[in-house]
Amino acid sequence: QVQLVESGGGTAQPGGSLRLSCAASTRFFMFNAMGWHRQAPGKERELVATITRSGRTNYAESVKGRFTISRDGAKSTVVLQMNSLKPEDTGVYYCSGGGPGEGIGAYWGQGTRVTVSS
Repeated sequence: QVQLVESGGGTAQPGGSLRLSCAASTRFFMFNAMGWHRQAPGKERELVATITRSGRTNYAESVKGRFTISRDGAKSTVVLQMNSLKPEDTGVYYCSGGGPGEGIGAYWGQGTRVTVSS
């Protein structure tokens, strides 16, 4: 059973930074792609950023230039570096992943809360 565990959430002021990590219980190379999603209060979950096994990245328009997704295959960890945070970045952030033949939403973490407020 693949497990994903997020960490690094918390509170930041507008313009500040936070770094989220997602640790997988299995070796990273088993994943075709991993991603970060978020769900703001009263809104649907949205995709924030993805990274493939080859390192190709993709971002939601709302976070381009501010967020960076990266991976450390040796540590089976995916990181989301969030800079220039805005209040609208507030929400619960979830890590997900999928292996060969699976969608990126095959496995999910429990989520970590991010609050951006002055």
